[in-house]
Amino acid sequence: MIMEEVKTAPTVKAPVQKKPKWLRVTLPTGKKYTELRGLVDKYKLNTICTSGSCPNMGECWGEGTATFMILGNICTRSCGFCGVKTGRPTAVDWAEPEKVARSIKIMGIKHAVITSVDRDDLKDMGSVIWAETILAIKRMNPNTTLETLLPDFQGIGSHLDRIIKVKPEVISHNMETVKRLTRSVRIQAKYERSLGVLKYLKENGAHRTKSGIMLGLGEEKEEVFETLEHLRDAKVDVVTLGQYLQPSKKHLPVKRFVSPEEFKEFEEYGKALGFRHVESGPLVRSSYKAHKHIE
Repeated sequence: MIMEEVKTAPTVKAPVQKKPKWLRVTLPTGKKYTELRGLVDKYKLNTICTSGSCPNMGECWGEGTATFMILGNICTRSCGFCGVKTGRPTAVDWAEPEKVARSIKIMGIKHAVITSVDRDDLKDMGSVIWAETILAIKRMNPNTTLETLLPDFQGIGSHLDRIIKVKPEVISHNMETVKRLTRSVRIQAKYERSLGVLKYLKENGAHRTKSGIMLGLGEEKEEVFETLEHLRDAKVDVVTLGQYLQPSKKHLPVKRFVSPEEFKEFEEYGKALGFRHVESGPLVRSSYKAHKHIE
């Protein structure tokens, strides 16, 4: 029996998008940065700034701002854009609030941003330790202002109430993308639920609310405008827009690099809608210029 040779079409690799020049980052320098870097290494402090290799680390640290992640480093969700591991999280460390508060004190942080993984495995979604962490930071660092970048807590009001009650200066929850792409980008999240969270926070006493969007995932310009309108309708005060960058080849690809001119257009549109602050640029991240957002 003669086996016929089966010819397969050659594999066509998707072209790798070359990073444009406006995404080039200079290495962080400066006395304050060097000082803080030394403290982080000496005391083995856990900041998202270092673990996430943030492009704005030097600038933020120079202004006395840093971001800390609580509730471990394993998430119960598997968003296609995010570099955090997915799986079964470790047990809650009830000493964590004091550890984070001490880190902020050691580093002399003026404005701290706290974020966390999603903890859908916990009955309270992690909201209790969130509140304890905020209280511990305020006790140990009475002059430090706070932004809390929350998960959606599945939209449950009683969990969100715990955060509102302890009064961080800014409460943030990121939309991440436009409505059409939410299912593919944030597989276990819902666009309307995230909008509902932001609306609930404002209606129930949050002083300042904030959200962020990544661009370059395949969204259309009109969809970005629409999301900005939705956020303003939810009475959100501050919005950030930045370029999505692929953490690894396993993550969602960058569909395109958005130009600085387009980011400027979104900034102007956001300001015209009435946002108190709009940070819009290729290297902007959720906590970029966070210290200004309390003003």
